[in-house]
Amino acid sequence: MNAHVVTAPAVPPARTFRPAWSARAIAAFSGTTGLAVKIVLLSLSNALAAWAGFVLADKGKWPALGVLVLATATLDWIYLSKRTLPLKFLAPGVVFLVGFQIVPILYTINVAFTNYSTGHVISKPDAIQQIKLVSLEAPPSARQYTMAPARDHGGKLVLILREDATGNGYVGTKEGLTPLPAGSVKAGALGIVSAPADYKLVKGAALFGLDAQLQDFTVPTDGDSAIRPQGITEAVELRPTLRYDAKRDVFTRISDGKVFHDNGRGSFVSGKEELEPGWKTYIGASNFRSIASNPLVRAPFLRVFAWTIFFATATVFLSFAIGLFLAIALDKQGMRFQRIYRSILVLPYAIPGFLSILVWAGLLNDDFGVVNRTFHLSVPWLFDANWAKVACILVSVWLTVPYFFLVAMGALQSIPAELIEAARVDGGGPWQRFRRVTLPLLLVATAPLLIASFAFNFNNFNVIYLLTGGGPAQGGSNVAGATDILISYTYKLAIAAGKGNDYGLATAVSIIIFLIVATISGIAFWRTKTLEEIR
Repeated sequence: MNAHVVTAPAVPPARTFRPAWSARAIAAFSGTTGLAVKIVLLSLSNALAAWAGFVLADKGKWPALGVLVLATATLDWIYLSKRTLPLKFLAPGVVFLVGFQIVPILYTINVAFTNYSTGHVISKPDAIQQIKLVSLEAPPSARQYTMAPARDHGGKLVLILREDATGNGYVGTKEGLTPLPAGSVKAGALGIVSAPADYKLVKGAALFGLDAQLQDFTVPTDGDSAIRPQGITEAVELRPTLRYDAKRDVFTRISDGKVFHDNGRGSFVSGKEELEPGWKTYIGASNFRSIASNPLVRAPFLRVFAWTIFFATATVFLSFAIGLFLAIALDKQGMRFQRIYRSILVLPYAIPGFLSILVWAGLLNDDFGVVNRTFHLSVPWLFDANWAKVACILVSVWLTVPYFFLVAMGALQSIPAELIEAARVDGGGPWQRFRRVTLPLLLVATAPLLIASFAFNFNNFNVIYLLTGGGPAQGGSNVAGATDILISYTYKLAIAAGKGNDYGLATAVSIIIFLIVATISGIAFWRTKTLEEIR
């Protein structure tokens, strides 16, 4: 009887375990290498902090300097200590969150409660100094001088002056005017060419580096009069028209004695007359009150707000309806060229939006646009208030339909076919199946995206600014045009309102925009919770 030998199956050789490339990269930066990299990065961070600290100290920004020192010390402690491992991963995110989210938000809120605008940018001491300089004017018998900046034997900046009427020479300092010996100062076609040996004329590139110093250089003469440089080769005697009383904190006009008081809003005023420049200061909720009570601000704001709501709602509704219709139409099995149709419909989404809007601005041109020429129309798409609004909605819908087409295509694939078949067996027609089954299930997935799209179009600056510029203009406001939405209106307030930029009012409007969008989105999300029951 033959014995059968049973052999065990061959065991494959064990595979050597190799960690993932990410794990190997992390391991490569551990130990001595990681410590060296950490020290280098912390050194660069501390060097940057030292430079920023020097700038802040030079400008007297002590609270900001304290925050910088505390933040730098905290980061050093986190990355040099062995007991702060979780913080090592949290710190970068916290730094970027504070730097790019919290700080800009807090700064925006801060500006909204100030009068920060054109003519109200600098501090009050700087404004007082500027008013003094602006109030200087030449008297009827003002003396004219040919001038050259020079350095005395101690390196101090002085002015070498030659009076045009008499030819007398002088040296001017911030303390006063000192006569020079006759004939010691000679002038040529390009200004003063020679000066006494005790003074060295500033020439060449150094001369053009004195602009800032010469702008503030004054040589006192008789009474309140002073000699001021006019460029680098001429000077003139000026006298002030306003006198500042530091104790009373008022300006008095010398000619008629009119007194200008601090009005508490960053300006010296007397009646309706205001001295310029003013200064940046806190004015409480005045910007918000202006939006509510000032007819020049309230009426345009309400009109723009109503149009913004309509624009965002119409864009989202039409885009979703068209995108859903196209998705259902192209969701048929066995349709020829189905992929080609889908690709064509997605093209507007693939082209940069700002480029598409500029192309549409050309297509809708009244005289040369392809739309009017092709269809033999004479529609003022961009220059009539109503047609411009239609154009904004059409272009915005054209840009948004591909997005909702893709969203609807994906949502349709997620609807179980058994539910549709059950509705068909129960006798439901196409419209009933769509209204009772397809649409509710679609809204479960797309409702948050609809809310997000509404918020986006509520602030769709590109379409309005690049297509119509907010125009055409409408009476009653030199800022808000017929197609301006709140965000473009805010931009115009910040750039071209009244006498210039009004950042305080613009930031107040931006805060209101945020509150409006947050409120509408919150209510919409709360209402969409009812859709969860459909699951």
